[in-house]
Amino acid sequence: MSGILDLLNSDLGKTIINGVAGSTGNDTNKTSSVLTMALPVLMKAMQRNASTPQGAEGLMGAIQGKHNGSILENLGGLFGDGGANEVKQDGEKILGHVLGAKQHGVEKILGEKSGLDAGSVANILKVAAPILMGVLGNQAKQQNVSSSNGIGDLLGGMLGGNSPQQEQSFLESILDADGDGSVIDDVAGMILGDSKKKGGLGSLLGGLLGGK
Repeated sequence: MSGILDLLNSDLGKTIINGVAGSTGNDTNKTSSVLTMALPVLMKAMQRNASTPQGAEGLMGAIQGKHNGSILENLGGLFGDGGANEVKQDGEKILGHVLGAKQHGVEKILGEKSGLDAGSVANILKVAAPILMGVLGNQAKQQNVSSSNGIGDLLGGMLGGNSPQQEQSFLESILDADGDGSVIDDVAGMILGDSKKKGGLGSLLGGLLGGK
């Protein structure tokens, strides 16, 4: 199974990183760092939301409709023709729904760990959120998930259902922190420093590319 770092290191991942960096005016390496930390956090937040029947139905409706994975088919065109502005508007709505009141705290922490200001992180997340939804929609199609009953298992599998509890706890800490960063001082080091080790956070979102 391919993890999130495999995705970011793939041709698709490089297109995403370079496109997001270019459309937000941020350094490519720092954008990559933000995405490496942020994607598991956003997925964990989606998993939380999908733990209720209403949340699961809402997410299932989104990935069966607008976010069915089609965005991944033309990323080059998306980033090349100014389409990122529309994606940002969509992303802002997604982040508000997924993170709610925790959004600014998450952005602040990710900014501190990546060396970017919270505003720059916010712009990166606005572009990344619809793409992540598209990845989720694409994965749902590959695994034939067609009802809200299966969305929880899908998210759990993409997060790495057998990943160490410590890693899951770090993701929870980011979502629950008040924005001062003190709770998760070593999160970035764990994600970025240990990312190449098998079974670490690099495999949290396993299977994003259908095992390629």
